[in-house]
Amino acid sequence: MDKQMSAAEVVAQLHDGMTIGIGGWGPRRKPMALVREILRSELKDLTIVSYGGADVGMLCAAGKVKKVVFAFVSLDFIPLEPYFRQARQSGAIEVMEIDEGMLLLGLRAAAWGLPFIPTEVGLGTDIVGKNPDIKVIDSPYDDKEWVAMPALKLDVSLLHVDRADQRGVCQIAGADHYMDDWYARAADKTFVSCDELVATEFFHDPAQARLVHWERAATTGVVPIPGGAHPSSCSPHYGFDVPHFKAYTASAKDEAGFAGYCAQFLGASEEEYQQNVGGLAAIHALELPNY
Repeated sequence: MDKQMSAAEVVAQLHDGMTIGIGGWGPRRKPMALVREILRSELKDLTIVSYGGADVGMLCAAGKVKKVVFAFVSLDFIPLEPYFRQARQSGAIEVMEIDEGMLLLGLRAAAWGLPFIPTEVGLGTDIVGKNPDIKVIDSPYDDKEWVAMPALKLDVSLLHVDRADQRGVCQIAGADHYMDDWYARAADKTFVSCDELVATEFFHDPAQARLVHWERAATTGVVPIPGGAHPSSCSPHYGFDVPHFKAYTASAKDEAGFAGYCAQFLGASEEEYQQNVGGLAAIHALELPNY
């Protein structure tokens, strides 16, 4: 079984109005090469579900987004993602803002085929008041109330991993795989970009197999793109590109705006993008952040 695809082939399977989950966390291990391919496409009216970073901001800036379901949208060391902020303040997008744990519960409910998962998180807060799709229910066993976090069913998930084989076995070697396993299971189709395509025998080593976090059956397609998480990080291989994120953020205040950023960096292909940011060697040389 060979699930290898190109980024263009992935985007060709997407259509307007889809609900797309994007894995990673803020500026960490985002499938940015796949996001860039969406930017080059005609797709629009997307609902994006994400622990967001520049993935969300860029798609909003390009007019691709109808709604964002999120717990935060941040570049970490730059707290407010600039283009998401513009889109939200202008009312250009619909939003469902929820707690980080509630987003996880929504993905789990979708993965398990449940309509909702009850939780105490959100009771008495604006999470319930501002989100009419989130209901409060009575317990059938006592007099308590619970927030019924609805399933966040995804048409597609887009993820980035360290290594994968052609069958769809995916490895995340960093210290935290975030919620990517739940994104993979909550979606009808999951497309994964990887920094390295390896032979299946690579995973015969138990030390490598322990870093596999979801079933290969959940992976629809694998896209080998070394450096494909840039400008986000892919620990332990490379850190996030601080100067690039600062230039990206500054573009939001420039007259040319996001169009100017794209003209400088996006290019017609991932190869051209990476040339515009200094090449793969420069990406691999990015220092890992210390916490």
